[in-house]
Amino acid sequence: MTPITMVEGRRIPLSNLDKVLYPETGYTKGEVLHYYATVAGPLLAHIHDRPVSFLRYPDGPDGQLFFTKNPPPGTPAWVKTTPVPRSEDLSAEQVVVADLPSLMWAANLVVEFHTPQWPAGSPALADRLIIDLDPGAPATAVECCAVALWLRERLAADGLGAYAKTSGSKGLHLAVPLEPTPSDRVSAYAKGLAQEAERALPDLVLHRMAKALRPGKVFVDHSQNAAAKTTAAPYTLRARARPTVSAPVSWEEVAACRTPADLVFLADDIPPRLERDGDLFAPLTDPGRGHRLPALPGDRP
Repeated sequence: MTPITMVEGRRIPLSNLDKVLYPETGYTKGEVLHYYATVAGPLLAHIHDRPVSFLRYPDGPDGQLFFTKNPPPGTPAWVKTTPVPRSEDLSAEQVVVADLPSLMWAANLVVEFHTPQWPAGSPALADRLIIDLDPGAPATAVECCAVALWLRERLAADGLGAYAKTSGSKGLHLAVPLEPTPSDRVSAYAKGLAQEAERALPDLVLHRMAKALRPGKVFVDHSQNAAAKTTAAPYTLRARARPTVSAPVSWEEVAACRTPADLVFLADDIPPRLERDGDLFAPLTDPGRGHRLPALPGDRP
């Protein structure tokens, strides 16, 4: 019989708690649920007002993985959803993980949390810019850090403050809080930034995903600013061999990175980091910290 847990007055069945999801470390589903309960405060601050997409991996990262934007079958009536019209389905909705019960219900499905760069109710009006730094072997997170430091300085020259987090895989994500800005303008700015980085660092940076060009370079992926794209949320677990986390990091940590392992954080690493540093991504949740993009070529005066 599936045990029922009461979470803030909601009855939530939490199943298969002893199931090992990460065989390399023996990390179980029960530990996954405990992790999400422990980091609920900062995680919810980043996802609570955004339509969520799920990458589900109910049998662990070596099992079937499937990405879903629609509310899963059996979604409780009390779980909030929001309209997200798509060309193939104008009545489409997505889950909004608005509170701890919703978070624990979703975590029980065994998911990565992915969100767009705009909040619910404002499709294609972004309040953040995202740059995904993806290394092509033999490049690693070390090369990503070098590119991230260049991008930080370049963004600062435009009056934009950037914050860094690990992807939870091989690379880094840079995020900039914005005043609400049309996604197409954010995408155009991000593409121009990636092209400029390639010109400045031609031996290290690519702005196109051409596989033949990837070895030894960092792909500065600007495409995740498109309104239809999503990015792994801060503090989400990833479906990797170990329970790695997309973890906010300080710029001091980025500058000090000498090996890929320097910026790998597992679930058990995150609570002590939060206790020591707080939420390093907190400025992304403060509307008062939003920056205005500089004028782009073609903008009307």
